[in-house]
Amino acid sequence: MDPLSNVLSLLKPRNYLSAGFEAGGAWSIQFPDQQEGVKCGAVVSGECWLSVEGVSGAVRLQAGDCFLLPSGRPFRMATDMDLAPVGAAEVFSPARTGGIVSYNGGDDFLLVSSRFGLTGAHSGLLLRMLPPIVLIRDEPGQATLRWSVERMMQELREPQPGGSLIVQHLAHMILVQALRLHLADGARAGVGWLFALADKQMSAAMTAMHDDPARRWTLQELAARAGMSRSTFALRFKETVGTSPMEYLAQWRMLLAGDRLENSRDPISLIAPSLGYESEAAFSTAFKRVMGCSPRQYGRDRHAPPP
Repeated sequence: MDPLSNVLSLLKPRNYLSAGFEAGGAWSIQFPDQQEGVKCGAVVSGECWLSVEGVSGAVRLQAGDCFLLPSGRPFRMATDMDLAPVGAAEVFSPARTGGIVSYNGGDDFLLVSSRFGLTGAHSGLLLRMLPPIVLIRDEPGQATLRWSVERMMQELREPQPGGSLIVQHLAHMILVQALRLHLADGARAGVGWLFALADKQMSAAMTAMHDDPARRWTLQELAARAGMSRSTFALRFKETVGTSPMEYLAQWRMLLAGDRLENSRDPISLIAPSLGYESEAAFSTAFKRVMGCSPRQYGRDRHAPPP
């Protein structure tokens, strides 16, 4: 898999709820803390304002726009920010399981939204790299995103057998496509593995490490994958990703190891060589340096029953 797919598979995004919202006239709704969830929404028709707690100013959303709220902070949506908001609990039933919620008896505004929880142990790996509001404007070339949104609205309006599974998959498609478009739309200025994927040369080196984490990669080999000299590659990688190539490789290996310790019964004697370590001792030393505890302690903590 490519690096973005690799990381998202480890973070295990789980769609808690996908639903539609239609409203007429003037309205203002305050949404509570999202409990560390990632909110993803797309405007099908109409316009509204969106403001997020702690972010100065509101942004205007128009038909075709998509947004991600990675911080889980409370937020507000309104046709007029001067209107006193009503709580989301007054509009959305806590017991609902999807479908379309209608407010003010009209269809001036249509929204499709999903809320994700990242159930992997390292959700900060993705979330800390994203701003509180990721806004993707509707532009030519975004046909895949528009199709996914429109298809989800159709599934919510006209429930059919298997519809909940289709909505789950569409929600994941919208999330990944929004991240792709965020990278393509001026996100190159950021520092971190996510933003480095927008750089073809850095992405080539990262993909090589992800494809074969057990290989004893050298700086020269990775530079060749990027089509650069060793010194130029090392400097560019550090500037773009935020760590050296060898540090990134070690971190990725340990994230893979952590996932196996958490979700499998593979012994350390099997995990260590599969990630390029000749001995359990060398693997344990590297794991503790990156993860902050020994592999055995990590495994015990993850498998311990909740209090």
